[in-house]
Amino acid sequence: MSTGSGADSAPAPTAIDPTPVKQTMFSSLRVRNYRLFAIGQVVSNTGTWMQRIAQDWLVLSLTGSASAVGITIALQFLPMLLFGLYGGVLADRLPKRRLLLATQAAMGATGVALAVLTLGGHVQVWHVYLTAFLLGLVTVVDNPARQTFVAEMVGPDQLRNAVSLNSANFQSARLVGPAVAGVLITAVGSGWAFLFNGLSFLAPIAGLLMMRNAELHKVDRAPRGKGQLREGLRYVAGKPELIWPIVLVGFIGTFGFNFPIWLAAFVDDVFHADAGTYGLLNTLMAAGSLAGALLAARRGTSRLRMLVGAAILFGLLEVVTAFAPTFWIFALMMVPIGMFGLTVNVTANSSVQLATDPLMRGRVMSLFMMVFTGGTPFGAPLVGWVTDTYGPRIGFASGGAVAMLAAAAVGLMLARAGNLRVAVGWHRGHPQVRFVPRERLATVA
Repeated sequence: MSTGSGADSAPAPTAIDPTPVKQTMFSSLRVRNYRLFAIGQVVSNTGTWMQRIAQDWLVLSLTGSASAVGITIALQFLPMLLFGLYGGVLADRLPKRRLLLATQAAMGATGVALAVLTLGGHVQVWHVYLTAFLLGLVTVVDNPARQTFVAEMVGPDQLRNAVSLNSANFQSARLVGPAVAGVLITAVGSGWAFLFNGLSFLAPIAGLLMMRNAELHKVDRAPRGKGQLREGLRYVAGKPELIWPIVLVGFIGTFGFNFPIWLAAFVDDVFHADAGTYGLLNTLMAAGSLAGALLAARRGTSRLRMLVGAAILFGLLEVVTAFAPTFWIFALMMVPIGMFGLTVNVTANSSVQLATDPLMRGRVMSLFMMVFTGGTPFGAPLVGWVTDTYGPRIGFASGGAVAMLAAAAVGLMLARAGNLRVAVGWHRGHPQVRFVPRERLATVA
């Protein structure tokens, strides 16, 4: 882990790879505080996915407009784009456990408020818009605080495993939440899904209250001061092992993760199927993402070459899948796409956290999440236009091509920053491409 606080020290990208530690797939769950956190998160994540489905369905029922659903989603992500960096400043300044108690309570309150309005028969579309925007505002602070608090619970040795299990936790809820929401909406209406989501935040709040402060890894907090936002940006800009992974996830998040657009277009225009088929494709991708998260949890290191390689394969898989000749080939390809997409996210997240000074981690992770999710309002309309104009296959392939090219470019920039060069040779009768220090290049072939 980096311990410098300025931008003047920029170690080579390979220098941040931590020493491998012996760990199992679930080793971070041995830590009591993290175990309480994970249990709370699986409950609240399930509620969050339920509310996402119920919210979209309610807006569609109230307006009959898919554009209104898009406005709701945009309002929920807009605060992260506008204020995301300020959330990181607060996460670095304030005690993260207390901060999370406040944000989790506020997020639960938005669910309960929407449930009361819906169950009482008074809900209007502007109520949904408002609660989506308020939820986005709370997420601005909650996201960096929650991500950086993981390091305080498990320490640097188990950080990558815990980040991977967080992703597995989220993907598990993605498999369960929408299915439960569908049953509730059909049986008793959207209001009960909102109520379950609001009450689900009692689980992480209880977990936070039950934690033992003495078992947390002490992390110094950033003092109050002017220019902390600019300081965080300068810190990232001066470290290639931070800036280039963030640039890469920005490109992939903006152009490579527009699956609602592509899958809906394929289901409607290519395969001429129904909503059940759309749900099947999302389920297969979620299953692949869950598998990717669990596999990532077994690895003890966060290597940037793994990030670049996974990103290239992710883009390549999208390009190949775009031209799948039959539905079942297309559907089965959702599994490896989900797996490599999740590998990119987990590896980038843990690599950036491990390379960041703890005093800066909140600001760096807020920038990471702002770039990863904040590009959606810009990328989605462009990708949607390409898909509408040239067809789903070209739209899907173009997003994968951008992701693949961005990964290759970032790999070359990281190699240059680390004084590395590409070496092509043979290993056990197979061709091998790898990065090696320049002085070793002559001895590789």
